[in-house]
Amino acid sequence: MSVTAASGFRASGVTAGLKPSGTPDVALVVNDGPSHGAAAVFTANRCKAHPVTWSQQVVSDGRVDAVLLNSGGANCYTGSQGFLTVHRSAELVAELTGLSAGDVVVCSTGLIGQQLDLVRLLAGTEAAAGALASDGGPAAARAIMTTDTRPKEALVAGQGWVVGGMAKGAGMLAPALATMLVVITTDADVDAETCDRALRAATRVTFDRLDSDGCMSTNDTVLLMASAASGIAPSYDEFAEAVRVLCADLARQLLADAEGAKHDISIEVVGAASEEDGLEVGRAVARSNLLKCAIYGEDPNWGRVLAAVGTTGAQFDPQEVDVSFQGVKVCIAGEPGEPRELVRFDGRDVAIRIDLHAGAESVTVWTNDLTVDYVHENSAYST
Repeated sequence: MSVTAASGFRASGVTAGLKPSGTPDVALVVNDGPSHGAAAVFTANRCKAHPVTWSQQVVSDGRVDAVLLNSGGANCYTGSQGFLTVHRSAELVAELTGLSAGDVVVCSTGLIGQQLDLVRLLAGTEAAAGALASDGGPAAARAIMTTDTRPKEALVAGQGWVVGGMAKGAGMLAPALATMLVVITTDADVDAETCDRALRAATRVTFDRLDSDGCMSTNDTVLLMASAASGIAPSYDEFAEAVRVLCADLARQLLADAEGAKHDISIEVVGAASEEDGLEVGRAVARSNLLKCAIYGEDPNWGRVLAAVGTTGAQFDPQEVDVSFQGVKVCIAGEPGEPRELVRFDGRDVAIRIDLHAGAESVTVWTNDLTVDYVHENSAYST
């Protein structure tokens, strides 16, 4: 499973002492080829961490040979010293593996505004290079965790080729990715252009539709690397669907591990005049703290749904909107529908369906409830 499920890749995860917990915090994934096509999607936040600005340049030519990842510090708003840390660590990976620093992506995750311990990071990088193995994917997935309670890994098998991946993230899940790092590998024989097309199509309907708390990270990176080691070139449609399924799997794992959440909420918007309208409505509802608190209390408060819908510029008639909780249509045409008492919150999953009756488009956005544990986690995060 994970990033070493695809042939042609080695990975590792080690402890460098960047995290006070003493848990693994440096991971390395290397593509041994024979091909090195790659693509990546990064945060849309204008305040980007140093690893993001470095990695955007690395990926610009469509080639990536390795990716170094650390938890225990975001290396964001750390000035010239922070950029030097990225540069030095990429150069060390290149020196230890015989690669070019210009083909090494760097990813960091953790607290913003604190310098990474360069000595420890470089020592961890050296240890990670020495521990590289064809079955090192699970160790790498564990080393990139921050507030995650468990590693996230996924695998999709094609006909003689595979796509594997790992992810970290447990909060700040908002459109334009999330507070997450994702590394996807494949041994399919696909070029950089195919990787880019498939990755962007997949992230648009998976990671980009997670909205845990409306906050956008500075470090988001989703990287896809292809080794072509299987020697098999699938059709674009086959490959793109495998990447989409893998991203959807990892996205749901991220949502299920959102900080302190008690419920995972799917917000399905149907009858929208356009996809853009559906997304705007879905995100407005996902970001309603009043609604999220209601779900935490297992209250199907559909008035809070309509209040959020009404803040958007989407096309709809307020007197025609229907709202369902768990399949119970509690609001019909903007008026009370079936009794709220029929709604059951029997498990973690909560389904909200909003019919705008304005068109034929449908969109789903995923979020979670707002809990006391979430507030505690994020109020005590840096202390």
